[in-house]
Amino acid sequence: MTELDDAITSRLAGWTTDRVAERLWAKDGSLWAASGKPADEVAAWLGWLDLPAAMSARVAELEHLARDVREDGYRRAAVLGMGGSSLAPELFSRVFGWAGGPAGNGAASADGLELRILDSTHPDVVRGFRSWASEQRTLFCVSSKSGSTAEPNAYQAAMGEIAPALDFVAITDPGTSLAELARAQEFRAIVEAPPDVGGRYSALTVFGLVPAALNGVDVRTLLERALLMAEACRTPDTASNPGLSLGAAIGEAALAGRDKLTILTSPRMAAFGDWAEQLVAESTGKAGKGIVPVVGEPLADPDAYGDDRYFLFVRFADEPDPAMSALANEEIVLDGPLDIGAEFMRWEVATAAAGIVLGIDPFDQPNVQESKDATKELLTAYQSTGALPASMPLVSEPGIAVSADPAVLGDTPVSVEGAMHQLLGLTRGGRDYFGILAYLPPDRPIEERLQAIRGRIRDATGAATTLGFGPRFLHSTGQLHKGGPDTGVFLQLTADPSKDLPIPGWEESFGTLIAAQALGDLASLQRRGRRALRLHFADAEAGVDRLDAMIGAYTR
Repeated sequence: MTELDDAITSRLAGWTTDRVAERLWAKDGSLWAASGKPADEVAAWLGWLDLPAAMSARVAELEHLARDVREDGYRRAAVLGMGGSSLAPELFSRVFGWAGGPAGNGAASADGLELRILDSTHPDVVRGFRSWASEQRTLFCVSSKSGSTAEPNAYQAAMGEIAPALDFVAITDPGTSLAELARAQEFRAIVEAPPDVGGRYSALTVFGLVPAALNGVDVRTLLERALLMAEACRTPDTASNPGLSLGAAIGEAALAGRDKLTILTSPRMAAFGDWAEQLVAESTGKAGKGIVPVVGEPLADPDAYGDDRYFLFVRFADEPDPAMSALANEEIVLDGPLDIGAEFMRWEVATAAAGIVLGIDPFDQPNVQESKDATKELLTAYQSTGALPASMPLVSEPGIAVSADPAVLGDTPVSVEGAMHQLLGLTRGGRDYFGILAYLPPDRPIEERLQAIRGRIRDATGAATTLGFGPRFLHSTGQLHKGGPDTGVFLQLTADPSKDLPIPGWEESFGTLIAAQALGDLASLQRRGRRALRLHFADAEAGVDRLDAMIGAYTR
């Protein structure tokens, strides 16, 4: 038995003695006393524990909405959201609509609607999404817990130009500004979410289940599987408690320096990694601590990985992968897609439990709000001056400009390639992680190129790598980047859009909005002295080609 195994066993034994399972389900906020937060303040966010039973009572409501929409002639459903409002719906659409789905249109069943998610403010993406939605009658789910999140509001304004108010449903907490807008404009429906559940724990609320029902997912059975897992996670003997045992493992691994939680998935489960990434990163990345989820990284030989990794392999029973199984410290096997309901509960309990191990509050997200505030300040400046604040590039070449803090990057580079190589040289294998922050269209060709690049960076530096598309990751791993440990090295990628797109009723365009989000993100990283560099491309595809060549030159 290894030292880590001993630590996990000891932790679970202590939790059994301390009645952690019973106290969790009694919503005892003192479990997270080490965070310094008042117990009642923490306990106010434990409503997710009740969701399998509470939402089972709302299944008829969800099915009625889906049936009415289908009978009214809708053929597509769109989620306009970010973070916790978009990742579970994306998981449903990609897992249940795998290979076109039974209906051949991406739906989960013959009665379901094709489901797509908009969570990018890039004007090229929004324009393409609006074109897709206009091809057939589409129901738009405007999803925002606070009701005031900038991105869903901008999406709603853009889609409102091509669709009447009857084609919109608001999914939000009670009494929000979005609910008021929905009443004023007479949306088809307002579906209220429980206010005691945070966004990243909301997969089994209406934020996840309304889109799932529209897609044709059997939400009743999904919730039954979740309820079974919830009962298993009540087990007082924590060694046999699936949620607490997973939480102890990933938490103790992080304490032991194995804080790069590398989540391997079978092909059909890839979107589960994205959902788990937000849950773990945003919940644990704060107060200088954190578990770094590594999702979607190209697979390598075992000797390519440092000793800062803890591997989990999540797969369907009919998708074995011997190479991934050989790497995994733990393997989770699902019999079928509906078992995802159970995994929501397991991972939520595990993440809350990991927060106990790390001594942090897993239910707040202070640095996500910081990013929102930074963007708001930049947009206010834009409204006053007609332009976003700009600084001189550190170095440039035709089609590419570099921005960085010379005090962090080191000696002022004399070329773009030199700047890129200096950033790579600051990356410490076995300790750091290298994050690619791409404010680019997340289309398949660009994503595939960036995935290949991150694999080469991993091989060259020995560091774990992550890839996120902005502004989506601001509501996810962005919390970890700023609030977590100073082990991140960040490469931000931005590019001029092929064509900008106005936001109806706003002074700003989508191009201005995403530019402000990228600038605010970089400024927040730089305020903390993070190792960060920005490459701005005149053309995204040409820029990625140039980046690929620079990485190649470094690895030779």
